[in-house]
Amino acid sequence: MQSFIKSFFYALSGVCYSWSMGRNFRIQIVLGVVAFSLCFALRVERWEWIVVSILTGGVLALETLNSAVETLCNQITLEQDPSIKKIKDLSAGAVLIFSFFALVIGCLIFIPRII
Repeated sequence: MQSFIKSFFYALSGVCYSWSMGRNFRIQIVLGVVAFSLCFALRVERWEWIVVSILTGGVLALETLNSAVETLCNQITLEQDPSIKKIKDLSAGAVLIFSFFALVIGCLIFIPRII
C-alpha cells in the first residue's frame, strides 16, 4: 500500500510539473473549466458530461505526455537536430489533433443548446 501511495504522489508531482512548466497546460485547464461551466449552465445530459470529461482529461493527459517527450528530447540535445524536431512536432501534433476533435465535439454539444 505504501508503494501505491508513493506512486500517487509521484504522479501528482508530474501534474504539478505540467502546471508549472506548461503555458498550454494552464490554458487547457482554463478551457476545461469553461467546458464544465457550460455543462453546468446548459444542463447537458449525463452522457454529454461524460464525453466532455473524457475529452478534457484526454487533452490534459496528452499535453502532459507532450511535455515529457519534450523534456526527454531536451536531455538528449539542446542543439538543432532534425530528428529531435520531428519527435517534438509529432508529439505536439498528437495534442493538436485530439484538441481539434475535442473542440468539434464540444461545439456539437454546446452550440445547439446555446442557439
